[in-house]
Amino acid sequence: MTDTRDRRIAVLDAAAKTKSLNKTRDADQAIRRLVKRNEPITFQAVQREAGVSHAFLYNHADLRQRIENLRARHTPIAATPADSDNTLVITLTRQIADLKKQHHQQLQDLRKVLERAHGENLDLRRELTRRGTTPT
Repeated sequence: MTDTRDRRIAVLDAAAKTKSLNKTRDADQAIRRLVKRNEPITFQAVQREAGVSHAFLYNHADLRQRIENLRARHTPIAATPADSDNTLVITLTRQIADLKKQHHQQLQDLRKVLERAHGENLDLRRELTRRGTTPT
């Protein structure tokens, strides 16, 4: 039983590392796209573009430093009030769409985790039954 538990832990650990590497790659690519489009590099812009959380960006020192350096270099162009209103509407609409997308992805991820937990629970119950112990 310990071997099974150790294997599960190893699999989960590997999955977490892969997920972190993928998020780091996504954030890096998002920064490159924003730079290419000459858009301001901010934590919010990178978060929105990459589909990662603010916490993820702040907790990764390399990404955080890179964003802060690029943000300091960017000089915004003054906009007219009408442009500001349009930009605000577009930005908020994008943010809502991105949040909906993130929410949908989080729900899918949670459903997968719950499904795995139910499977593990069933395996453990079967093991208890096999050993002659009844689950409570």
